[in-house]
Amino acid sequence: MVKTPLISVISQEEKEKNTGSIKFQVVSLSNKIESISSHLQFHRKDSLSQRGLHKLLRKRERLMSFLLKKDRISYKELINRFNIRESITSDSEI
Repeated sequence: MVKTPLISVISQEEKEKNTGSIKFQVVSLSNKIESISSHLQFHRKDSLSQRGLHKLLRKRERLMSFLLKKDRISYKELINRFNIRESITSDSEI
């Protein structure tokens, strides 16, 4: 299991200043989601990790929908950078 921190794409200064920003939260959640997904590849019957993964996915989806309403350029940038699929509701809004 190889861990690649996705948060490293944000500079250290931005991490210290903007840990509550939507972009940072999405990147942080993407990092956690990738980690749990790799865990579930080896432990398919771990239902608690599956539940946690679904909760994180829903939280990231809510943050992305908020970002879509506020800043579409950043939304598209994050989707392209992290290969996040757009939700069905966001396709109709664009």
